[in-house]
Amino acid sequence: MGDFGLINLRNARSGVLCWLLVVIAFTVVVPAHGQGLSGTWKYSGKPLDNGETPISFLQLKQNGSDLTGSLTTLGYAEELRGSAVGNHFQLFSSWNKEKPFLTGDLVNGELHATVGGHHTFVAQPASPGEHMPVVPYIVPPPIHDVPQNGLAKTPPMGWNSWNLFEGRVDDKLVRDIADAMVSSGMRDAGYLYVNIDDTWEGVRDAQGNIQPNSKFPDMKALADYVHSKGLKLGIYSSPGPRTCAGYPGSYGHVEQDARTFASWGIDYLKYDWCSAGLIYRDSELRPVYQEMGAALEATGRTIVYSQCEYGRGQVQTWGARVGANLWRTTGDIQDNWTSMMSNVEKQVPTAPYAGPGHWNDPDMLEIGNGGMTDDEYRTHMSLWALVAAPLLAGNDIRNMSDATRAILLNKEVIAVDQDPLGKQASPVKDGNFETWIKHLADGSVAVGVVNLGPSGAQATVTANELGLSGPVKEARDLWLHQDVSFKNGSYTANVASHAVLLLKVTAK
Repeated sequence: MGDFGLINLRNARSGVLCWLLVVIAFTVVVPAHGQGLSGTWKYSGKPLDNGETPISFLQLKQNGSDLTGSLTTLGYAEELRGSAVGNHFQLFSSWNKEKPFLTGDLVNGELHATVGGHHTFVAQPASPGEHMPVVPYIVPPPIHDVPQNGLAKTPPMGWNSWNLFEGRVDDKLVRDIADAMVSSGMRDAGYLYVNIDDTWEGVRDAQGNIQPNSKFPDMKALADYVHSKGLKLGIYSSPGPRTCAGYPGSYGHVEQDARTFASWGIDYLKYDWCSAGLIYRDSELRPVYQEMGAALEATGRTIVYSQCEYGRGQVQTWGARVGANLWRTTGDIQDNWTSMMSNVEKQVPTAPYAGPGHWNDPDMLEIGNGGMTDDEYRTHMSLWALVAAPLLAGNDIRNMSDATRAILLNKEVIAVDQDPLGKQASPVKDGNFETWIKHLADGSVAVGVVNLGPSGAQATVTANELGLSGPVKEARDLWLHQDVSFKNGSYTANVASHAVLLLKVTAK
């Protein structure tokens, strides 16, 4: 997300939020032999794409070598803890205790620091009285049910700009991706939504209407182009005053923004909690998200409604009642095995709430972005299909390897995800193996066995544990695209480390 104030941390959507006025407060009292870090510090970041300039404020405190503090922005507060040695310090966020959020040194009366390992800044002492602006509280509407829009009878499929391109998304990229969705075969495989994530926003005009920034000169024309390819266009906003990347959110303009999105021809809205978390309590999540659900319904245009609130507030229990078609049940996914498995395993308690028109969302696909092996990406795709998750690719589909293309376009695996029964699988662990079983509309089951261990091993699938209505009639390996045979009521195969055995098994 650029410089500090536009921090590109993979968990920024569920942790540290950065926008126009990013205010960070820590406290540190350093040892007497060093120059003190206590006080308020100010940093002006790189201008946003809409011309606004993010400003950050910092303050620090220490007890011996222990560092504690808090992070506060225009729309988010985060407790921090770390350590200091002399004039050097490091601080960790509550959502990532393994990788430092911020490291830095006091140099000649300035703070020289790095955020997220690669975003550097220099902060100077702030002037007396400088502080974070106060956002007026808007009372959420009374709770009521919003009618379902009839969309997303199976989990939505498409592409989202954030995982790979982040703030580099623009009109040309979206058009190129739409073209590639067609030429690659992704559209015909079911990937229909081309979703613009954060950083498209400009500023509001005199009437309060949100405008796209210069990267998107004509949003209506872009929607028309995407529609001409047989695809649908998605967009992004927040119920807070600022999005996660610091751009204007829909706070105070919910109905107005819904009408604007509809007038542009938008087909999908991702609505990210972001700065709303400082203004509202988790107990207010439902009415806040209900407000946009009702506003979208009032436009008369059917728009898939995707809530992104990181699983807060037991969203699965009420998401469908505010008109949402899907809701995030986790923090942001990262392109690594641990994050991917953590996100999918968090789906276990949400399973009863998945079904046609309303889906649990463990976040977007990282397949093809380079952080995992092809075996791990096949496991990623298999597990998302087994838990009936939305399939939103996040790679550069204009330049896919043969392996990435084969994973994303595996129609037999996609069929498991898109099964009209809409059941969500849950796992059973046995040593280094984790087995997920999903019942399908035709009476068959999909079964995925994941090898969590460090080396290859034999996995056995036993028919009487699958909940079939009778003996096995046929079985198919969905990655090898070949039929396999159960012998004496079971099937055994070698499964590499972090790989998956994915079968569809049908009873007589």
